[in-house]
Amino acid sequence: MNRLYRERLLFLSQGITSELSNQLIGLLVFLSMEDDAKEMHLFINSPGGWVIPGIALYDTMQIVLPEIHTVCVGLAASMASFILVGGEITKRIAFPHAWRQ
Repeated sequence: MNRLYRERLLFLSQGITSELSNQLIGLLVFLSMEDDAKEMHLFINSPGGWVIPGIALYDTMQIVLPEIHTVCVGLAASMASFILVGGEITKRIAFPHAWRQ
């Protein structure tokens, strides 16, 4: 596992597909099993993507125990904006020049 994952820093930086969604879901579950008290950060710069894989990712974010901070660093459009609001309610951030649709 690379250093970013060990630090619980995850990235959604492309269109949402089944493959990407499954990878992030696996990481969320694995990191939750390792330490269910340590928070995670999901950085988003994505044009969106497929609905069903996006909803699967959103649902997983809701059921894992660690709080998930969501951070929009560029673009969060379509399904990516839905993922952005899936973060812990008081821990959602959009950078000043981020574009949310």
